[in-house]
This record gives sequence, structure tokens and C-alpha cells, in this order.
Amino acid sequence: MSDNDRIYAQPQAQVSDFTFNEAVVRVFPDMIKRSVPGYPTIVENIGVLAAQFARPDSVLYDLGSSLGAVTQALRRHVQAAGCRVIAVDNSAAMVERCHEYLHAQDSMFQELLPATVQEGDILDLDFQPCSVVALNFTLQFIAPEQRLALLTRIHQSLLPGGALILSEKLRFADAGEQQLLTNLHIGFKRANGYSELEIAQKRTALDNVMQPDSLEQHRERLQAAGFSKVVPWFQCLNFASLIALP
Repeated sequence: MSDNDRIYAQPQAQVSDFTFNEAVVRVFPDMIKRSVPGYPTIVENIGVLAAQFARPDSVLYDLGSSLGAVTQALRRHVQAAGCRVIAVDNSAAMVERCHEYLHAQDSMFQELLPATVQEGDILDLDFQPCSVVALNFTLQFIAPEQRLALLTRIHQSLLPGGALILSEKLRFADAGEQQLLTNLHIGFKRANGYSELEIAQKRTALDNVMQPDSLEQHRERLQAAGFSKVVPWFQCLNFASLIALP
């Protein structure tokens, strides 16, 4: 069970940059559900989509796996023989708790895909041939100048018939559209019980560490990385998920 997210409920003299530390890990399920519109739908359907693309005897990657929600969805839905999931995250606190969650999943279900969780930087990952790669709200935390190289390496590792599933917060080139979607997202968080102080301090904490792209930028970069087709399959407010085919 996670705690309720109260990290930004009290005034902070200096709001530090957001990090996935032990305090965030404790409240992460509550935080993400109340902050990201459509998150449960995206996670569950990554498993459903992955079942269409998973090739027998291949690796499925969950990159920036946090507490392993996508890994759990992959294990529930993918039936292809011989597949295994590799979850990677650079937060030691996330990896430790992810191990616990997957162990709990093992005790509730029979015949799940094997899964391993490793602590590491996905920019340094030595990719194995894979049929599904999930980047679920992860690319936006990687320096913009490093994103193309990562996506290119993913493309080179994907087997024919595989897919990259990329979920991201979007920004919009049109200022009016950007303002509208920002206001609607703030309304979503307000409706989920966050105060104006919490919303403002969280935004300050994320300013330097999360840099979203527009849908057009994602499409152009994925094509530059070698992907042949980019198909948006979900959007709720300023959050979207795409399928990129090799």
C-alpha cells in the first residue's frame, strides 16, 4: 500500500528539483494517479498492445520502470512463449520497491512471464534483441540532446514485427492550445484534491528536470531514429501514448 501524496502540502522555502527518492516512492501510486490523466488506462493497455507485438523467445523492456506497473501489465497480458521482461530504473528506492511488488504479483498469479528488475541508466543499457519496448513517461526526464541516440538504439534492437510504446506529457506549439491544456490539467489535479500550493510547488520542482516535447517533435525524432510509422493511440488532456513501428 502506498501513502497519500503530501510531499508539497507545506510551504517550502526552497523547492528542490524533483527526484525519485524514497519519499516519492512511498507515495508514487497515489501521486501518479492524481497527476496523470488516463494513467491506469495507459498502463493496462500497454499490456494489451504488447500482446499484439511480442515475438516468441524475445525480451520485453520496461525502461524507467518505477514501481513496475507496466511490467506487471506485460506479465498479465503477453502469452507469447519464451518471452521475459527486463525492467530498468535508475532509482535504487524504486527498484527495491518494484522487487516487492513483483514478488507480490507472483504470489497472486500462476504462469506469469519471468521478470528481472535492474538498477541502471537506460542510456548505458546494452540492449538485447527485443520485440516490445515501453518508455512510459520516461523520455521526458532524459536530456533532449540524448533522446535521439536512445531511440535509435532501441530501433536497432527491435525485432521485425515488434514495437516501441512511448507515453509522454505533451507540449503544444500553439500558445493558446498550450494554455488551455495546462489549465485543464491543473483543474484535473485540483479535482483530485491537490491544493494550489501543492500544484505550484510540484511545477517548480519539475521545471528543470522534465522537458516535454510536442507530438510533432516526437514523430520527427522517431522517424529520424528509423521508425517507419508512428501512431498515437491514446490522449487525455496533455498526456499521450504512441506506438512506433520499426
